[in-house]
Amino acid sequence: MAEVTVVLAEDDVLLREGVASLLERSGHQVVGQSGDATGLLDLVRLHRPDLAIVDIRMPPTHTTEGLAAARVIRQELPEVGILVLSAHAEVEHAMELLASGQGIGYLLKSRVADVAEFLDTLKRVARGGSVVDPALVRELVSVRRREDPLERLSAREREVLALMAEGRSNVGIARHLWITEGTVEKHVRSLLAKLGLPEAVEDHRRVLAVITFLEAQ
Repeated sequence: MAEVTVVLAEDDVLLREGVASLLERSGHQVVGQSGDATGLLDLVRLHRPDLAIVDIRMPPTHTTEGLAAARVIRQELPEVGILVLSAHAEVEHAMELLASGQGIGYLLKSRVADVAEFLDTLKRVARGGSVVDPALVRELVSVRRREDPLERLSAREREVLALMAEGRSNVGIARHLWITEGTVEKHVRSLLAKLGLPEAVEDHRRVLAVITFLEAQ
């Protein structure tokens, strides 16, 4: 496993120390820890880590300090991946983060207990991937808006897009749906075309597709 350098911001000391210990034992390097957004920004500017793990609610008001800090990091150091942890699935925050580009993850804190999945998410975000907690995706797909831009997609293409929204690769989607990777690639090309997304780098088009999916729910 390639080592990822991490700055960790979480005001719950037990959770922060627990996550830091887990990362260190897994071969990653925690280069700084903070209990507030100001300290987080100082550490990120100093160390320029591969990834910043950020609690969305931190002192002093415990509202959106982490989200505000994530915006600053994205503006100043866009190469730093950002993995935001939240106690609850907050649709608006997740969509805003995804819209800011690649190397973004939104994960519920309860997901940290699944160590293998958490570490996989960390690596994907550090490499420039975009990951959305599956619980948030399920919440989104349970509600339909009157005007659905996804209407033109087939049932299978919707399944593929939902799994893309969870941050799965083509290989991961193929394994989940028990189909070949080539078939997944055909579905992805088809749904991108049907959504009318502009020609761009493939990874960025996938992010745009996920945003379209989230906004349509």
